[in-house]
Amino acid sequence: MKWLFIVFSFLYLVPVCYAQERIESSNYRIQFPNLNSGAGIPSSSNYKLDSTVGQGVAGKFTSAGYIAKAGFQYIHSIIPFSFSIDDLQINFGTLTPNSPSTDTSTLTVSAGGAGGYSVKVSENFPLNTSDGGDTIIDTLCDTTCSETSATVWSSASKYGFGFNMSGDDIPADFTDATYFRQFADRSSAETEKTIMTSGNVGTSRTATISYKINVSSVQPAGVYRNVLTFTAIPSY
Repeated sequence: MKWLFIVFSFLYLVPVCYAQERIESSNYRIQFPNLNSGAGIPSSSNYKLDSTVGQGVAGKFTSAGYIAKAGFQYIHSIIPFSFSIDDLQINFGTLTPNSPSTDTSTLTVSAGGAGGYSVKVSENFPLNTSDGGDTIIDTLCDTTCSETSATVWSSASKYGFGFNMSGDDIPADFTDATYFRQFADRSSAETEKTIMTSGNVGTSRTATISYKINVSSVQPAGVYRNVLTFTAIPSY
């Protein structure tokens, strides 16, 4: 069984006021002028417009410790952030030694924040039996792969559990369908790793994660399981 955890990360900025020059004559004095000529949300049956006209200070302002994006709907997402996985429970059934089994899930992300998004994944521990007595190792592929680097895994005599990625915004080391990684193992103090990321706004960014498992003839019989945690993070 797998569980889906989605973590939302938001940035809150304290408004900052900027003083302007004083405007005055012999008849009047205006201090800190900011005269807006229009604002609101006009709409009709065909459109809806969120507007501000006459903003005195607009733009992106940065310094050590903060970023302020101000004025004229500088950041106003029309794409709500969403993340989904089409299959939350992967069951490989009865495994045959030296005959790899595979299954897939489809990940879909929509992100409208100016900073894009990322999706990370990790496992709570390698596949093992309920009493923890027997384990199916994380794959080393045909040579050596890891949670950060995919390599070819095509040999039926190489054992373990791993995954491949294809589709939008995936890491470049997934060259084709033969390249696999291990899942980052939190029980070994490995941190979750990015499997989708983009700095762009987009809707329905879709990737397929392909799970693969292969066991030897001496692998003890039993029911093996673990939990994969997917973390989707929007960036504003």
